[in-house]
Amino acid sequence: MARGTVVMTGGLIGWDGDETLADGFLAQVDQTLANIVAVLAEADAKPNHLVRLTWYVRSIETYRASLRDLGGIYHDRIGRHYPAMALVEVANLVEPDALVEIEATAIVPD
Repeated sequence: MARGTVVMTGGLIGWDGDETLADGFLAQVDQTLANIVAVLAEADAKPNHLVRLTWYVRSIETYRASLRDLGGIYHDRIGRHYPAMALVEVANLVEPDALVEIEATAIVPD
């Protein structure tokens, strides 16, 4: 349970400000998490304000095979804060070369 100002992102993917998509699953996760942190900052929110992440991945097997490296990437971008999360394998994403898309919800205390 949380109270405060709700900050929600749409689905973000692993591209940079020039809309260049990072190469490979881990690089896309890293850039996607960086994008989430940047959007949160625009709303004066921080990663520790996250209350929910929904991950959409093109391959659950790639996700599972990457768990060891994902932990480090997540820790570097989000820290040791673990909000409620869901992960769903999808057949496709709007951006054809995207391998992961993440939606985030944060609540900034009043």
